Amino acid sequence: MGAHRTMIRVLMLLSWATSIGGSAVECTTVTELISFCATFISNGSPDPYPGTPCCEAVTNLYTMTHSTDNRRSLCGCLMGLVTANNSNSTAIATLPGFCGVPLGFTIDPDTDCDLFALTIQQQLHMNFLFKI
Repeated sequence: MGAHRTMIRVLMLLSWATSIGGSAVECTTVTELISFCATFISNGSPDPYPGTPCCEAVTNLYTMTHSTDNRRSLCGCLMGLVTANNSNSTAIATLPGFCGVPLGFTIDPDTDCDLFALTIQQQLHMNFLFKI
């Protein structure tokens, strides 16, 4: 029953977040979604595994990154969470990898969100150009 309520809450947040259209991702939305990962973040990485509600929340973050502005906003919000939760920053940084969700940037305090907010296709294209 709890998992069902969690899923409904995630879907409601996603619905609300996508209804704001072209505006940037709100950090309050990111924090709400990441809150589904609280047990994993509090206990650290790699144990316990993040679990389904957490990974669904991380996947929902990915679905909000349809534009460069949204990726940049998401990156900034996640960097803020890493800075605010420094003792748990490794656990936060490992969430995309554990959940199999490529966000297009590395969650690290030294990440420049302006440089790493490109789509994966843009990053591959840039890598190709600079290897020539």
